[in-house]
Amino acid sequence: MGDVKLEHVSKHYGDVTAVDDMNLEIQDGEFICLVGPSGCGKSTTMEMIAGLTIPSEGEVFIGDREVTNLPPKDRGVAMVFQNIALFPHMNVYDNISFGLRLRNYDKEEIQRRVERAADVVQLEGMLERMPDEMSGGQRQRVAIARAIVRNPGVFLMDEPLANLDAKLRVHMRTELQRLHKELDTTIIYVTHDQAEAMTMSDRIAVIDSGRLQQIDPPLVCYNEPANLFVAGFIGSPSMNFLDGEVTDYGFESTYINVEFDPAEIGVEVGTDVTMGIRPEDVYLIEDERQVANPSHQIDAMTDVLEPMGDEIFVYLKLSEEAHADLEDATGVINDQLLMSVSPDTDVEEDEDVTVILDRTRVHLFDTETGKALSHGIESMVQASGAPGTEAESDD
Repeated sequence: MGDVKLEHVSKHYGDVTAVDDMNLEIQDGEFICLVGPSGCGKSTTMEMIAGLTIPSEGEVFIGDREVTNLPPKDRGVAMVFQNIALFPHMNVYDNISFGLRLRNYDKEEIQRRVERAADVVQLEGMLERMPDEMSGGQRQRVAIARAIVRNPGVFLMDEPLANLDAKLRVHMRTELQRLHKELDTTIIYVTHDQAEAMTMSDRIAVIDSGRLQQIDPPLVCYNEPANLFVAGFIGSPSMNFLDGEVTDYGFESTYINVEFDPAEIGVEVGTDVTMGIRPEDVYLIEDERQVANPSHQIDAMTDVLEPMGDEIFVYLKLSEEAHADLEDATGVINDQLLMSVSPDTDVEEDEDVTVILDRTRVHLFDTETGKALSHGIESMVQASGAPGTEAESDD
């Protein structure tokens, strides 16, 4: 069985806590990505599952066995590292079969397993090659095949694609998804690359400062982040954040007001909140028909344009100058807004524009705790004179 469970697992190095009270349950056959910034504790978490590091506190289970103090060889796991570490003097066959030969498997069984693993990772016809005769992607497949031959219950992969070029990383992501489907085994994958996490995993475990922030399917983490950290970490480019306050009419800040009924979403008037909105949910006024529930109009000026091919990132200035004292909880200046538009949009730098927000995609977070308060604010307060509103004409 490839079930993995961590119960109140912590790891301390003197006064430094690398992993803090981690509770994590992974189902048999699941592809889980541990994702977070460098130094967040994701590799330490994997090392405790592998047995390379012993927890300071808590228990680790694989299948129905507690393995907290077992050595790696007795845990039924196989690891693939960022450093491929093939033996340069051995050919592909000998590299793949090395672990089996150490365990004194008979030659027929070794050959059967190596040929099957080579077939799974598409290395047929390459078993006699030396590592220096292969590309980076082929060498990585050799390392994966070396893990496959052990028939592990759990694959542990620690940033195995980090040293590959961008094009090869995309190709290998597809290969790993195909491998997971074919082997139907548990894969725990460590990465700081959210694109890898979003595209490959069944669920993402987002970690920060040694603590688990959220574990959910990729689109849930993207659309319903549990807190400010997850909202800012998942998604590229990052979510826009603006600090403000809840009033009788909704969210108010120096440059943007978004109307909603606080009672409808259970937020008290006077609460300090951080509003989040993703770049793709900011629209030019001429695209208002695409928005089911638009906010009131916001005046801005375009600053920097970044054409990306399939879209253009437009940095908007909400004031004439940036003010350092307007930084929000994430360090983002509150008078700037990032918008994503289609590549055929007629927009220039230093141009006055009017934008609107999709209110169904506005997120609210408690500024003090960072906890998510609401994902989407569709109901509008039924009162006249709300900030940012304009009197409707009788035409």
